[in-house]
Amino acid sequence: MVPALTERPPARDGGSWGSRPPGVPAAVPPPSVPLAFLAAASAGLVACGVAWIWARSAAAANPGADQVVAAVHFGVLATLSMGLLGATHQFTPVITGRPLRSLGLAWATFVTWLAASWMLPTGIATEQLGVTAASGALAGVAIVLLAVNLSAPLSARGKGAPVIALRFAVAGAMLTTFLGMAFVGDRQGNWFALSGHVDLAMGVIGMFGWLGITYVGVAEKLWPMFMLAHLPVRRHSGSVAVWTIPIGAVALAGGLGWSILGLAWVGAGILAAGLGAHLMSLWTHVRHRRRKADLHLVFVISSAAWLVVGAGLALAGTLVLAHHHDQGVALVAAAMAAFGGWLLEALVGHVHKVVPFIVWSALRARGVATGPSGKSLMFADLYDHRWAAATYATTTAGVAALCVGLGASLAAATAAAGLLLIVTGIMVAANLSLHPVRLLGPGRLS
Repeated sequence: MVPALTERPPARDGGSWGSRPPGVPAAVPPPSVPLAFLAAASAGLVACGVAWIWARSAAAANPGADQVVAAVHFGVLATLSMGLLGATHQFTPVITGRPLRSLGLAWATFVTWLAASWMLPTGIATEQLGVTAASGALAGVAIVLLAVNLSAPLSARGKGAPVIALRFAVAGAMLTTFLGMAFVGDRQGNWFALSGHVDLAMGVIGMFGWLGITYVGVAEKLWPMFMLAHLPVRRHSGSVAVWTIPIGAVALAGGLGWSILGLAWVGAGILAAGLGAHLMSLWTHVRHRRRKADLHLVFVISSAAWLVVGAGLALAGTLVLAHHHDQGVALVAAAMAAFGGWLLEALVGHVHKVVPFIVWSALRARGVATGPSGKSLMFADLYDHRWAAATYATTTAGVAALCVGLGASLAAATAAAGLLLIVTGIMVAANLSLHPVRLLGPGRLS
């Protein structure tokens, strides 16, 4: 999603950026670390779109087909997970005030996750069991490296709900990954059909116990800054969300995995309460913001709307499933697409704030102090706002088309969604790259 900007050698403490300009927190990693993850996420979104176009007919006939599973994994692993891993490497040190344990571990995590996130869906699509098995092993290595690297900053005490959320997220990432390793370990053994809906349980843990709680935690830090929100002292919705979302996700996944209906409903209720608290926290930030409505706010509110749509589709699918199995499965698939839209819309919206902030620091470290107008370099100088608005349109329309395509078994709508996701990935990468690259041209470094 961004240019590959280089930096001077990092500080000796291993996980921080030694050449940072004034005002950048001491613990923050070099810009190339989060930017590499976010750039890879753009490529993953393009691959996801291509995969959905290829899987359009299979998705209409059977949402559980291998082509569909491959497209889902390009979206979840190569796009959402990759982007949120970048956010985790950037904001964990910022939130805790402590650097990563090692930049080498960060790069090793990036390389192994990049390989795993492309190999797994490719192996599933081509029915290459050796490739899927290798991807599972690489994913396991990547998550262990992540946990080791984040253990130093996440050991900080008294940092509030965001750090608690990130601790839950690391645990959820490990659980999801090792369930995934079991999934790819024997694709012919049909293990996940032996007891309940283990594949769906894995999806719940990954969507809410890892990716969702990561976003919820990071958002509690970013929303006040991006909205200039001065919040009431007595406010607990953010903390409620941080605690109840992972607990509800685990209970729901356990009920699905072992076919314990009562546990599944209890978990769904707890998860719904946590997501509701997350929405309440958003509403509080919006009410107390001092910044005028902007595109970031539109992205965030649209993201929240997809969460509501996903909950409605999931409930409808559950109620329909017993009487009309195929339609129920289609609605559940659409629900998962909507939940993915919750995170994708949030990710795309936030990178238009986060990436300019990171790139601005990198440009200042390279000596670039003025923007195209000759005035001081501002965040707004680093991307085209019209293209950003177009990106919002393609993101929202793409998620909507995918929900319709899966829920109504319409191959044309699924193909349209794939095309829109491709356009989104390309536009985000180009928009957030071209302006900074131009600023690094001849005569701009003095």
